[in-house]
Amino acid sequence: MKKLFTFLSMMALSVAITSCGGKETKQNIEAPAGMVALDLSKYGKQFSIFVPDTTAQKLEIVEQSWGALEIKVGKGFQLSITEDPGDIELRKSDIKSNDVNIFKSFVIEEPLTIMWESAITKPEYHFYSIQKVGNNTYVFEDIVSADGEPLGKDAIQKMLDSAKKIIEKQKADA
Repeated sequence: MKKLFTFLSMMALSVAITSCGGKETKQNIEAPAGMVALDLSKYGKQFSIFVPDTTAQKLEIVEQSWGALEIKVGKGFQLSITEDPGDIELRKSDIKSNDVNIFKSFVIEEPLTIMWESAITKPEYHFYSIQKVGNNTYVFEDIVSADGEPLGKDAIQKMLDSAKKIIEKQKADA
């Protein structure tokens, strides 16, 4: 009888712990490996975005006078967010007609997102993505580095993935 009581107690405790853990998991934001969720509500954006873990690299957030919010983590993550309806066709036209940074091909071509390869002296990659959050529309794109060194395809893909996986504030708080 004592063994049965112990067994049932362990089962009840196990169920209680599991159900508590389940509730906790729903409240936490599951970040991809090596990334952390960055809440942008204090910058007027009602969402969080995934950025590289900032314990090893410096995080810099700059609100530009023209309305862009720039997020930089080290040299490999440099993202610009602008509240704007965006125009994918106009952007594609601008990319193709650039006489300096010569267009090579679209790596990703979706209705609201493009990633392309171009070259000035060597291959480089860029992206442009339109995302709707609540009633607002934002344009996400890479920032061309001040030192002129373009980011690689993997770095651009990481930023694009972050832009596509933004988490609305009320969803993160639910």
